[in-house]
Amino acid sequence: MGPTRTLLSLLGNPERHYSTIHIGGSNGKGSVAVMVTGALMRSGLNVALYTSPHLVDVRERMLVNGRPMPEAAFAHWTATLLEEIARIGASFFEATTAIALADFAARGADMAVVEVGLGGRLDSTNVIDPLVGAVTSVSMEHTDYLGNSLEDIAREKAGIAKPGRPFVIGETDEAIAAVLAEQGRAAGADVRMVPRHATYSGAVAMAGAHQRRNAAVAAAVLDALPDHLRPSPRDTADGIAGAKLAGRFDRRGKWLFDVAHNAAAFAVLVAGIEAACVPRPLHALLGILGDKDHPTMLRMLGAVVDSLWLTTPPSAPRHRRSDLASMERLAACPVNVESDFDGALAGVQRGAATVLVTGSFHTVGDAMSRLPGFPPLG
Repeated sequence: MGPTRTLLSLLGNPERHYSTIHIGGSNGKGSVAVMVTGALMRSGLNVALYTSPHLVDVRERMLVNGRPMPEAAFAHWTATLLEEIARIGASFFEATTAIALADFAARGADMAVVEVGLGGRLDSTNVIDPLVGAVTSVSMEHTDYLGNSLEDIAREKAGIAKPGRPFVIGETDEAIAAVLAEQGRAAGADVRMVPRHATYSGAVAMAGAHQRRNAAVAAAVLDALPDHLRPSPRDTADGIAGAKLAGRFDRRGKWLFDVAHNAAAFAVLVAGIEAACVPRPLHALLGILGDKDHPTMLRMLGAVVDSLWLTTPPSAPRHRRSDLASMERLAACPVNVESDFDGALAGVQRGAATVLVTGSFHTVGDAMSRLPGFPPLG
């Protein structure tokens, strides 16, 4: 957090000029953030949204009332901070977090909904003082940074809880939810548990049964806001009904994009495929990063697709790329291995009625950038 604090201080702490909501979790945090944003916009506020990572254009991360930061503004903030970024050695995420929070103030945001990047306690976004914090779920991820057990990961994610502020817990595993609650109370937060079987009964735009659970968490976050900022039931319903997020069981013609990138998210993806009865044959383009649970993810996906193409997304950092040969041996269905991403993208389409692109944000983003009209910002 230090570098982000330094950059924000240089700009006069613009993050203090508007209210904030902080949303973390292993899965579902992006969907919850978009639903919360939609409801607040319906209520008449100027609402900023900070999410990560992006799919194609970094400015996807930085929206105000659904509009991305202008290219000229991104260039201005970068030029303004570049010398200090280099001097203190700020990372890309530390710098973009500061740029986003500054831009939100410049564009007159009343409220910013901020998604945690990684973990929570030490995340760059934890520089804000939110009115409400939330953790949507906890699963095994980023064990090199967050710990080797669900309990350890939960403690890191609960690090966004703040004294005297509501802390909403959406995790459905009672033991892990208890860890989150314990950490929240230790921080002095007002812990609010979303009942483990609670789902949202209203209209939800995003596909999948799991989105009803995400919507229930979003509704709890909105309900935890102070009276003067809490949207009406109608604004909440309309906001959730209209909320969409690229790359989340995102069907576009014969294409299906999903950024599932861990075993828990793959379980949700597989359930969605089975429920949707997508046209067959179903071919999948899969690019998983090297630090993931390959055996479990390949087994689950192999059970529901008719053909699998393994590839390497070109935007993935080299040190995080998978060994395709090792992955091929783990697959439980017909497999094509193509290290050239463009070749794999062409090959997976042959003979397919539905093409699934999944495994990471990199895989989905790299595919969208090559398909006319598909990038989130056009």
